[in-house]
Amino acid sequence: MATNLDDVPDPHPTPSSPKELCNALYASCASKFKAAKVFHQEDILPLKIIPNDNLSELMDCINRLMQDGLFKLHSAGGTKPGWKVVSRENAKKYQNLNIEEALVFSYVESSGREGIWTRTIRSRTNLHQTTMNRCLKILESKILIKPIQSAKFPKRKIYILAHLQPSDDVTGGPFYTDGLLDEEFVHQMCIWAERYVLGRSWYHPPTKAQSRKKGKSKLSQEEAEELRAQEFREAEKEKAATMIPMPAGYTGYPTVPEITKAVNESGLSGVIMKEAEMRQLMEILCWDNRLMKVMGGKGFKAVRLGDGRDGNRTQNGLTEAPCGRCPVFDLCEESGPVNARTCTYFQDWLA
Repeated sequence: MATNLDDVPDPHPTPSSPKELCNALYASCASKFKAAKVFHQEDILPLKIIPNDNLSELMDCINRLMQDGLFKLHSAGGTKPGWKVVSRENAKKYQNLNIEEALVFSYVESSGREGIWTRTIRSRTNLHQTTMNRCLKILESKILIKPIQSAKFPKRKIYILAHLQPSDDVTGGPFYTDGLLDEEFVHQMCIWAERYVLGRSWYHPPTKAQSRKKGKSKLSQEEAEELRAQEFREAEKEKAATMIPMPAGYTGYPTVPEITKAVNESGLSGVIMKEAEMRQLMEILCWDNRLMKVMGGKGFKAVRLGDGRDGNRTQNGLTEAPCGRCPVFDLCEESGPVNARTCTYFQDWLA
């Protein structure tokens, strides 16, 4: 029996109304292209949604979808126009915005966690300064965007989506507060890190202060505070005098991951510290000659300090000598390209 071609269902039925045509085009593009994909006119026509590839009907559907916020215009370097598919949930944000407000919001949204400078918004949208400021104020009142403070450019006014947290490159990480360096926080973190490394860099036998028993007599508040301060000073002196080096080949020196885990467990910081941020602190302590790198640069060891006659803490001989911090120490040998006889740094140190 011959099959009538009229009875074969059309794989691409033509929608009966402009609304159905828009819905069909949006559904096809949403399934074909990802949210971050920029597609163009030549990408839409092969979908066979527009009857007879009518460009007038295509642009009419695209404009309707843009008005509903389901398509977002994306111009790559001022060349041919392109579009991105917007989810229906995100499209609701555009429904109560006019064209200028939606344009400003789209640039803020595309900036992600980096945010966008107001001058950049103005240059890309070609809006008047007054119009742009009005749009930003309206979007901020609707809790769609918010201003943030940049650590790199504190005088710039930068906007970001209200529900996003700015990246560490913008805020400067936990070491910055409202765009300003928190010197007290950095100082406290450095002290904690140095003490943590110090406790694992040297062997500390029990001191006299630790074995001293408490007296049974009652003391006044002033006497108790003075006794506590005196014992603390004596304990520090005994501790500095009883720092015994670890044996050769010791590999228990703390590393950046261990230090990061310890500081997060201590609760010292109100935020979770990352390894990259703790590494910055360790580098600062190394430059200040308070720590030194060991185990091929993976571990850190505290520099041993002693009490001088004037009460100031001085470095030991190894760290004072240029050999202790020489970057080509492994190449130094007798009659070699680097040796003690021709070392200018060693001669200057002895002079």
